[in-house]
Amino acid sequence: MATGRPREFDLEEGLDRALRVFWRHGYEGTALSDLTAAMGINRPSLYAAYGNKEALFRKCLDRYGEGPASHVHEALTQPTARAAAEYLLRGVIRVTTREEGPGCLMIQGALATSAQAGPVREEVIARRRAGEAALAERFQRACEEGDLPSGTDAADLARYICLISYGVAVQAAGGADAGELGRAVDLALAAWPG
Repeated sequence: MATGRPREFDLEEGLDRALRVFWRHGYEGTALSDLTAAMGINRPSLYAAYGNKEALFRKCLDRYGEGPASHVHEALTQPTARAAAEYLLRGVIRVTTREEGPGCLMIQGALATSAQAGPVREEVIARRRAGEAALAERFQRACEEGDLPSGTDAADLARYICLISYGVAVQAAGGADAGELGRAVDLALAAWPG
């Protein structure tokens, strides 16, 4: 009696599983054995499918941005600058209070690393800076359209919103619930220019 071919490994599902491990434990807190156990594969299969741990982490950062943290890009399409800021901050609350976290992969994932993981830390920093720059561009457009008061510094406003966003993520990692974080975001938005 012939047996069928073994079920092939689902690369997308494996990536989702790896993302959850990195999200919960961070880059350096995640061992290859943690990844292979969660993904249901051995080390050679992991390397063949995704490359090394660093390459897998980078793929997980992409996956995070396209999936759980897609609100970051969606915020930029909101009709007003304030709506963009609110959409971003409320999205951070939704993502950072999920079971997969808690917290934010872009904050806790590689905030503190050894020298060996320096390239990973730099990658995460570059991605956070790119997000802040995109938000500053959105706010600059709002200044030009008259949506924000004259004299508003778009870069400073983007930095402020990002600081609040990062604070929400850290508070969520420390156990703050969505209601508490929502009230803090309400206070932050009460300081909106104009």
